Amino acid sequence: MFASICLGAIINIADVHARSTPKKASVITAGVLPPTVRAALRQAGVKPSSMSVVVERIDAARPILSVNARRAMIPASTIKLVTTFAGLSILGPDFRWQTKAYVDGELKNGVLQGNLYIKGSGDPKLIPEELIDLVEQIRQAGVVRIEGDLVLDKSYFADSTRYVKWFDENANAPYKVNPDPLLYAFKSLTFTLTPQADGKMLISATPPFEQLYITDTLRITPGLCAGWPAAVVPAVQFAADGSTRVAFSGEYPLACGTRVKSVSVLDHTQFFARGFLALWRQSGGTFSGHVREGPYLSEARLVGLHKGPVLAEIVRDINKFSNNSMANNLFLTIGAQSVKPPADLAKSVGAIKQWLRRTGLVMPEFFISNGSGLSNEARISARSLAALLRAANQSPVAQAFVESFPIVGVDGTMRHRLLNTPLVGRARIKTGTLNEVRAIAGYVSAANGASYIVVSMINDPRAPAAQAAHDALLEWVYQRPH
Repeated sequence: MFASICLGAIINIADVHARSTPKKASVITAGVLPPTVRAALRQAGVKPSSMSVVVERIDAARPILSVNARRAMIPASTIKLVTTFAGLSILGPDFRWQTKAYVDGELKNGVLQGNLYIKGSGDPKLIPEELIDLVEQIRQAGVVRIEGDLVLDKSYFADSTRYVKWFDENANAPYKVNPDPLLYAFKSLTFTLTPQADGKMLISATPPFEQLYITDTLRITPGLCAGWPAAVVPAVQFAADGSTRVAFSGEYPLACGTRVKSVSVLDHTQFFARGFLALWRQSGGTFSGHVREGPYLSEARLVGLHKGPVLAEIVRDINKFSNNSMANNLFLTIGAQSVKPPADLAKSVGAIKQWLRRTGLVMPEFFISNGSGLSNEARISARSLAALLRAANQSPVAQAFVESFPIVGVDGTMRHRLLNTPLVGRARIKTGTLNEVRAIAGYVSAANGASYIVVSMINDPRAPAAQAAHDALLEWVYQRPH
């Protein structure tokens, strides 16, 4: 059932975990979609055969609704549930990534006549608020002026993990940032645009970034806020002097108010270096060397060790906000920790498949090529995903896992879904979206007091128009009479 929260109810893991033998369902399994779901599919022009569904009571052995349940489907971001459950189970909810700093050469009177090495291990949430801790540790070790190089040790991930062939043309979008041992601020510059009453635009950028120059010729106009965010696309240029120049132009309706725009720029090495050096100079440090990649030397001395947030927090960010970069870094970390570094695709896939077998989850159709689901190659059935949700809810990591789901009408990717319905605060649902895919998977606390596992995937060219079918399914589950 669901343990209480201020806005409704969530699954009560303790009650479910105590039951090792599910009761038999009192309802005969139905193989026909509810009328409201069929109507929504018809309205969207989607055939029922394009939809795969499993609904079952959390305390029952048989589903109450099973349609195309064994069919291998493209799950989009609902595959993140496999990644995060595996991560929590294999690494533990309290696992923390480490980013280390080393120096070689002589350090005298604040001057380092040697190199500074930064060794990454794939921290998915290395953001300015986290990286500043490492900067401060290096300063506290007595380093002020670095006369050698900034050397980035990225050996924790194999080189092959850097290059991903995406299936559409928008390869530089922030949601498609490739994994990296020194993933910093999701390799994206985030601009906050605030129109002023005097007709000027205030633009700020994060993270702090070396040699970043912003020009603004935006015209603030009256009228409705239409076309955002496509209407404002910054032009990014990389100058010969090494600077990054970002230009905003066009029209910006005053009615849009403050808006945020993120852009992925540079490669991981340059992005990390410019972010790190900006914080370094802000701290009072100086640097006169070059930036390069390479392993730290065994004789180098440790001068800083930053531990990132615990995995339970990372998993919340991954599932609530469907963060692809974080999911892919976690995916590779599973392989590195299960086998040994450097991480690569084969190690991670193998580790997850072995874990599935140990967990007793048999998924003959299962295929995973990354941790995020940003792939047209991934496959899983609704039946298999429902079995995973049941196993997760009965596992030692149940609380961290279930609490990571978006809450309907409250937060994450479900914040604006099913508002003004009784489902607000009473369902935790992970969503999945690709061009021809819509998916949901999670738990519903129904009006009858029972809790249900719900999984549904739509694979169809018109899937984007079929969100209403999933909403109708969730409402049908909530209104179950028994």
